[in-house]
Formats: sequence, structure tokens, C-alpha cells
Amino acid sequence: MTAMPSEEGTASSVPFTEKVRRVFGELAIDKRRLPMSHIQQRGVPAYVGEWIIDRIAPGFGDLRSDEAAKIQEWASRFIPNPGDENLIKHRLLSGEILKVLTTVQVEIKLSRQRQERIAKMSLLDLPEVFISDLIVDRYPDLLKQGMWGVAELASSKEGVVLYSFKPMQASMDLSLYKEARRAFTLQEWRTLMLASMGYNAAAFPDEEQTWLLCRLLPLVQKNMHMMELAPKGTGKSYIYENINPRVRLVSGGNISPAVLFVNNTSGQWGLLARYSVVVLDEIQTLKIEKPQEIIGGLKGFLANGRITRGGLHESASDCSFVLLANITLDSHQEPVMDPLVQELPTFLQETAFLDRIRALIPGWKIRKLSNECFARDIGLKADFFGDALIALRSDLEHDQMVARRVELTGKRTYKRNEDAVRAIASGLQKILFPHGEVSDSDFDFYCVRPAVQLRQRIWDQLQSLDGEYRQYEHEIQYRLHPL
Repeated sequence: MTAMPSEEGTASSVPFTEKVRRVFGELAIDKRRLPMSHIQQRGVPAYVGEWIIDRIAPGFGDLRSDEAAKIQEWASRFIPNPGDENLIKHRLLSGEILKVLTTVQVEIKLSRQRQERIAKMSLLDLPEVFISDLIVDRYPDLLKQGMWGVAELASSKEGVVLYSFKPMQASMDLSLYKEARRAFTLQEWRTLMLASMGYNAAAFPDEEQTWLLCRLLPLVQKNMHMMELAPKGTGKSYIYENINPRVRLVSGGNISPAVLFVNNTSGQWGLLARYSVVVLDEIQTLKIEKPQEIIGGLKGFLANGRITRGGLHESASDCSFVLLANITLDSHQEPVMDPLVQELPTFLQETAFLDRIRALIPGWKIRKLSNECFARDIGLKADFFGDALIALRSDLEHDQMVARRVELTGKRTYKRNEDAVRAIASGLQKILFPHGEVSDSDFDFYCVRPAVQLRQRIWDQLQSLDGEYRQYEHEIQYRLHPL
């Protein structure tokens, strides 16, 4: 994908860092400060770490030693270490009122014997904490994927009680985010997006930048089901682990139908119902229970956004589903296997499943990460950035515009190819042109062409594996209609 000049013009005379600070103000942060703080060694994601840094030692430039010490001192007071569970329980039993930074998720107990709201704090090994109705009503996300925040805990005769909760919250005004885009050229905005993801744009050629940005597609598009195949060391999972609490990365452990869909015994909905994005990392190493039931449920969900299991429960979900897998490369850094999916577990190679995956990111075309690859400049705070991307899911104007403009051509076109190309192109427009202003040439080059390439790789797998798909044209072609 050869770079072409954008019709937005050249960069303004205002230095990039100064422009970002002027436009976004306190929503911007120097991305160098997070790794310098070593706060992530406490087991918190980037969006939590940056929130702590901004709260305890705001500023720009390299983190000074006294600032780092101040952050570590705060962390030692409010972030428990693994293995501190019994110490926390002992302090609560001794009558202390504790403030801790942790995740809180609320579960509703409805039975003849018990009807109440219970807070679960898995990091503290506190599965049942009493929480007031007022807190739950104020923060409904506690009932879904849970929230990070500072919780105030105390022990009572009935058990542990959560008295107050102050969540991490970035102010999100999508109209202001869109308006801010107008202040930047396309190349400046791409640099800002990559820096906000944690990358140094200067370390990657334009094509690699595009594939990195495509990792954001599941956040901005509902039901954007994708796959990325790459060797180890390309940072496939980093963005999903550190961008937003509505994104759930599953790395290691057991995956069962109850975990993904719904627990038929308890009626508790699984990950696909509770999160905006679910990512299965290193899929070859996960222990998959009842793979045939899982693939059957996934085919239905990927096709129509319905979650069901055995007909006992049914719900709609707009969750995006992402598979990450390691593949083997040859001496020329190209995949050894053809078709590419041969290194996936056998049940995931079924063409009826693969057909429902909209895009395949060529992670082998992204360089292995080194120190120079990580952000060295200003970017958007991870909590704000993630919230902005998630908010763009509901902006249907992009979807409608792309549906009017993009049409696949050829004697025999395939409906799922057209749906996938349109969804991917719309997602890239949301990432790069959230304000909706894009020239025909930029829309074609930066949105539609990458969309076709991402879907073409899925289409190549299907045509290699199943002769049924060869009745359609091999190459995906398209035309653009004027607005």
C-alpha cells in the first residue's frame, strides 16, 4: 500500500505537540510518562495507569524521579499487591476503613431465600461485598463489565460493605471529539491515533501504520468480527488489554460455552453479552471446552448478533469478536502455511465459521516491536481515547454514507463480502475522519482499499478450502458512487 498525499493539505506551522495540547487540553498526556512510572508492574492496564499519573503527577515531559516516587508511594497505599488478600481481610476485621483502587462488578441475587445486589472484587478475593442501591443506580456499568475505581471498604456484622465508590471517568463529548479532528491534517491525526495507542508513528511505514490502526476497528464498529495472524512480538494483544474496560482480553485458561454465551444453570450471561469487544488471545494455547458447541454458537452469533444456548436463553449483542493467533514465518518473513488458517485449531478452520469473520489483519507485515516503536510524544489519555472510540459505534451516519457509496462489482458478487467491505470502510472512516469530511481520493485510498484487502484475505482462505466459493469471482472489485 503505497502512500499518497492527502487532499487535506500540508501540516500547519503549529508544532504537533503544541497543537494537541491546545485542542485537547487536559485530555492529552505525554505517553512517555507511563512506562517511566513503572505503575503497570502493579497489574493495572494503561487506562488506569495514566489516570493515576494524571491524578498524582500531572504534567508533560520526562517523569522526574520525585514524581515517580510520589506515584509509587500512592500505589503502595491504594493498589494491593498479589498475595495481599489476607492482609486486607485482616485489616478490615480489625476495624480499619480501607480505600483501594480495584475493579468492582455487581451481581444481582434473585431467589426465594435471597434478593440483593452484591459487589464482587476478584482482585481482593472478596466475592460478596454489600453495596448500596444508590451506588449501583449511579454507575450502571457496574452491572455489566464492571468498573475500575477507588472503593472505600469496611467490615460490619453482616460482612464487608462498600461505602463509597469513585470511578475513573473521562469526560466524553463525541461532538467535541469530532470537531477537534478539523484542527489536524490527516497525517497529524494518524500520528495522534497511533500515539494514543502507544506507538511511535515515525517507526512504522505507512502500510504498517494502516494495519496497526485496523486493530481499532472492533472498538468503533458493532459486530466487527476479525482475526489477526502474526508471529510473536508484534503487540497483537497490547491495545486490547490497555484501551478500555469494555474490552475483554482472554489470554490463557478455559473457554466454555457458559463463559462465552450464557450459563444455563445460573442464567448469567457470558462475555459476548457483557462486553463491547471480546478478544481471544493466542487461540492455539486456550483450552476449549465443547468446541463443537462453541463453534455452533459462534456461527449463529457472528451471523446475526444473537446469543443463545440450547434454546434456554436468547439475547441480542453488538459485541465484536476478535481472534489472535501466532503463525510461523519463513526466512522471507512470509507465512509458511497455505491456507493461512491451517495453524488454527481444527474446529476454527470450518469455512462456515471463517465466512462470518469479516477481516484478517496481516500481522506478519507489522515489524516486531522494539524500543523505538513505542510512543515518544503526546497522545490522548487511554481512558478518554477508548471511550471516544466506543462512542463512535453508535454514529450511524458513517455506516449509511458508506453503504450508499461502496458497491462491489463483477458477474457474481458475494453478499457477505460487500457487507464486510462496507463495515470495515465505515470503521476506518470513523477512525481517520470522525467528523465525516473526507475527499473522494482519501476515502478510496485510506478507507475502501484497506477494507477490500482485509476481506480479500478471508476470501482467499474460503476459496482455498472450499470449492463452493469458487463459483464467485476470486478478486473483490468495487466502484464508488458520488455522494
